[in-house]
Formats: sequence, structure tokens, C-alpha cells
Amino acid sequence: MSFEKISFMSSDTPEARAAKEEFVAEFGDQEPEDADVIVALGGDGLMLQTLHRFMNAKIPVYGMNRGSVGFLMNEYAREGLLARLNNAEETIIHPLQMLVSDARGEQHSALAVNEVSLLRQTYQAAKLKLSIDGKVRMDELICDGVLVSTPAGSTAYNLSAHGPILPIRAPLLALTPISAFRPRRWRGALLPEQAHIRIDILDAAKRPVSAVADHTEFRDVRTVEVEEDNQIDISILFDQGHNLDERVIREQFLY
Repeated sequence: MSFEKISFMSSDTPEARAAKEEFVAEFGDQEPEDADVIVALGGDGLMLQTLHRFMNAKIPVYGMNRGSVGFLMNEYAREGLLARLNNAEETIIHPLQMLVSDARGEQHSALAVNEVSLLRQTYQAAKLKLSIDGKVRMDELICDGVLVSTPAGSTAYNLSAHGPILPIRAPLLALTPISAFRPRRWRGALLPEQAHIRIDILDAAKRPVSAVADHTEFRDVRTVEVEEDNQIDISILFDQGHNLDERVIREQFLY
């Protein structure tokens, strides 16, 4: 890869803003639409915002960690940016498409890089019916919620909910319950990437549920459908030897 025109993005932290100022002073700052690559300076939150903003622009994004988590980011270093960019390894991921029908009968859609999550809105547990490819697989799941995760998002909320870590190129989605009450021992399922997932909210007036695609939320939902949008290619760049494959493996040996 060869990158000459760079656009810099940063979060609002003093560290991220200072890093952007230094890089812009050295390399200039292209408008994102005219750039060969976008360099995002911050944490995973900024990275997700950047990926969403330029999801259809087909511009690779290279993150440098100036935040708190940074699983999707490379290590920050002041020197050698061009060499790192030109030697970076590309990972292509696909987002999830979420389609929602709410209590008013309105339809909504949103994309998720990490996960789609359904969450109870009140003190009462949610009651959900789970269908895969048109076939009901669970008549009633009583829980705090459930989420559908991509491989890229499997180490985020999904892992915290005790879901499986997925290799980044695995043709799989993780369906993971959040604090399942009945059936108590159900730990979720691994589904093929082409699976169509439908979640119906049971007793919705008494047990309201919200649906969230990354940071886009809809409340009082009635049905939620989720599937991978393989028509959208998202390009993320990682330093050699530190791509998402390596990070996913490394995460499984942390203790």
C-alpha cells in the first residue's frame, strides 16, 4: 500500500487533540473525501464513529490509541507514520443491518460494526422469541437482553456477557444472552454469517425493550431483524503482526 494524502480525526481528549496537531503540522490534513487513508486518534469509540461516518466511502482507516481501550487501534507513536501506513495489513469486515418495528408501527434501520443488542427498559425482565432463517428456535427467552455480535465486536460487549470470542475471519455471528433467567443454562449460539435472525418481543407493553446498533438506539420495539450486510466492505489497517487475528488470539489468553 502507498498512502500520501492523509486525513486526521481525533477525539476531544487533550492527548488526542495534541497528537492531531503534531501530525497535521508535519503531514498536512486532507479532506476525508480526498484522502488515501484516514488516521483516527482516540479510542475505540472514535474508531466506531469514524467507521460509521465513512462506511460507504471505501477509505481505509488506521487508528492510533489515544483513548482508554483501543482494541481496534494501533499503538501510538510519534515517529514513522508513513512507514507504518505503507506496511500496514488490511482487514475487511462487514457490518450488521438491523431492521426494527416499534410500538407505533414505524420501521427503522441502522448498521452496527460491533453488535446489535436488545435490552430491557424497566425492572422487569424481557421475554423474547428467537427465530433463525424463519424457524423458531426458542419460544421464550427470559433475560435482561440478547445481542448479536460480529467477529470484530466479539471482544467487546459480547465478551463481557460471556459470549465467545470469534476469529476475525470466521464466517460466524455470536448470539449471546444477557443474564438469562429462563432457560438459565442457555449460553447462546454460533450462527453462520448469512443467518437471518428475528427477535420478537413478547408481552411488550408490560416488558418494554430497546434495540441498539452500536450507538443508535430505538425504544419500545416489537420486532428486530438482524443480518450481515456483505455488500459493505469496511477496511481497517493494522501494524504488521498486530492485526485483528492476532488480537483475538491474544485476548483469549489473558488472565
